[in-house]
Amino acid sequence: TPEGTQKRFDDLMNEYISKGKLIWSSPKIQTQMGAKDALVKIGNLNCGLTDTYAYYSEEELVTGFKKCCAFQPRVIKQNRGSAGEGIWLCWLWDKAANKKIEIYPSPNFGDKSLGDDDYVKLMEMNDNHVEFHTVKEFMTFCVNGPDAEGAGTWTSTFPGKYLDGGKEAGGQLVDQRLLPRIDEGEVRILMAGDTCQMAVHKKPMGGGLSAVGGNSEYTYYKPSDPKYKGLVDKLYADIPTLLPVMGLEGEPLPLLWTADYIPKNPDDWAAGP
Repeated sequence: TPEGTQKRFDDLMNEYISKGKLIWSSPKIQTQMGAKDALVKIGNLNCGLTDTYAYYSEEELVTGFKKCCAFQPRVIKQNRGSAGEGIWLCWLWDKAANKKIEIYPSPNFGDKSLGDDDYVKLMEMNDNHVEFHTVKEFMTFCVNGPDAEGAGTWTSTFPGKYLDGGKEAGGQLVDQRLLPRIDEGEVRILMAGDTCQMAVHKKPMGGGLSAVGGNSEYTYYKPSDPKYKGLVDKLYADIPTLLPVMGLEGEPLPLLWTADYIPKNPDDWAAGP
């Protein structure tokens, strides 16, 4: 679309809203519910993960990522884009032995932090490509881009610089736990206002981990299907507090919106083999 189309549309919607005419979800609702740091705000709801963090500055990113990834594999998500670009799965890697590190250095969260020279395996979700970098190279790429001094050599087709413009311009990164069952795909709950329309299971194809777009097979379920009814009911239970925790109390739910879930074992389950 021509440059400025979204702004013209948002301005038109805000004009109607100011006259008491709700034509489409307001730009404010779309921006705040669509921002990645909404994942932090819903952390204590059924649909969230408590160990989710947002970074708005280089210092926050470096300190937070080094602490989190010393404890467990992580997912780093940029705020811009919706096709998996700038979403990185992160594992510690033994460069000398060329294998994944199974036991992370921090036995308890916050006990230890990674160093600049620790090595990580990274997979970007837009195309499932894999890169290997030091922590310092990854942090440099995220803040200053692939051409910055100390960033190393990157094959990603997207330019990093995820914090550009600051918080007001959408410059942020979110850090979440990497759920090991991600290879089973994700379930999208499609909502119209406060009513579920369907559940969609998106299964990655070809052994990949990304269920974005053409990378996945889709299976559709009715809201009442026993396979996902419990999940839908938990989302319904979250709805009364969903908007308030995002600072949107008193606003209507969007006309169309989705909640995406990745399978997760209960925390009190015994670890499998």
